Amino acid sequence: MNKYRILEILKGSKDNDIANKICDRFLITLIITNIIAVILESVPELRLQYSEFFITFETFSVTIFTIEYLLRFWTAGFDSDWGDCSKIKRRIKYALSWNGLIDLIAILPSLLPILFPNLDLRTLRILRLVRILKISNYSTALEDLYHSIYAERRALTAAIYIFFLVVLFSSTITYMVENTAQPDKFSSIPQTLWWAVITLTTVGYGDVYPITSLGQFIGSITALLGVCTVALLTGIIAASFSNQAQKRKEEQNLIVFKKQLESAFRDGSISEDEEIMLEDLRNQLGIQDYKVKKLKKDIGLKE
Repeated sequence: MNKYRILEILKGSKDNDIANKICDRFLITLIITNIIAVILESVPELRLQYSEFFITFETFSVTIFTIEYLLRFWTAGFDSDWGDCSKIKRRIKYALSWNGLIDLIAILPSLLPILFPNLDLRTLRILRLVRILKISNYSTALEDLYHSIYAERRALTAAIYIFFLVVLFSSTITYMVENTAQPDKFSSIPQTLWWAVITLTTVGYGDVYPITSLGQFIGSITALLGVCTVALLTGIIAASFSNQAQKRKEEQNLIVFKKQLESAFRDGSISEDEEIMLEDLRNQLGIQDYKVKKLKKDIGLKE
């Protein structure tokens, strides 16, 4: 098996690549079972009874993840997606990328005790939960969320600013009203901030609450403002995430249509039947005419 074939299997650059599907499903299954193992290992009885199994399974998992990381690092040197640069620079780009860092962090909790024997093993066990982020290699959900937040960063900044203004004014006024009645629970503005945040986010633990009539009125207003501000933040992210998902779907539809267009134009022309087929596909995928014209121009097809 040559290096480019390994790259194809790891990246899934070919449609209907059985080897890639098997590899992806195996790694996803291994990631999920690792998370389950970390959770079950936190139960003292299970950790004592199945300690050998947990150790064996962890050794197997970290071996696979290490091999995967080294293969991805090595094949990055032959991957043109990392830019027109030297193999070393491409590998460095992969190592410093989101997926590269997650792949490295996935194996560090098991490798660090070898290098630093005095580390707290309980903390390292919990850090193994970071392996769930490896699924981002096979899903665009986190990437879509990042782009959604970045696209609406100004609107989110404004909403967060409003939220903190409400927190500040609410905690200050409540401190002034409740300090005399409850000096132990509303002893300062910083301590009252806890109550304001919990009330604004509609969590309401009930450990701290106003008892004066004016304080309860302020608490009611704070709770109503919390519904508005939290809904504003949620609405901005939800709308942006939906737009990002739609954009990605359109990009995927364009890729599908382009492949069909290139296949039809392989002989240098497009027949009438092929034109009808392409038009039906365009309607099914919801692609605008101007985008079709651009694709035709890109592949050298004259109108």
